[in-house]
Amino acid sequence: QVQLVESGGGLVLTGGSLRLSCAASGGTFSYYAVGWFRQAPGKEREFVAARNGGDGYYVEYADSVKGRFTISRDNVKNTVYLQMSSLKPEDTAVYYCATRVSTTVARITTLYTYWGQGTQVTVSS
Repeated sequence: QVQLVESGGGLVLTGGSLRLSCAASGGTFSYYAVGWFRQAPGKEREFVAARNGGDGYYVEYADSVKGRFTISRDNVKNTVYLQMSSLKPEDTAVYYCATRVSTTVARITTLYTYWGQGTQVTVSS
């Protein structure tokens, strides 16, 4: 069983930056792929970014955030980060981190087993 707790959300002006954190406990977290998703009011939860587990380095990003967001992980601290810059009002959403019992990344929510409670990000114009 893996528990995930997000933090770092808040209110920011257009063009600003935020760094989200997701602290994990339980399980062999370093071997699990991790992902960030977001859900805006009235919309479905959508993929944002993912990073592989285990050895090597592989990341994927949604086209809407490519070049602006960066996912990273610190396996010593069992923490995943999402650095967000050049934020836009359309980035406003609740952001969730998730992990799956696999080293490979995925973009589909149903492929992730464990989820955090979410953290609100609001970008004001």
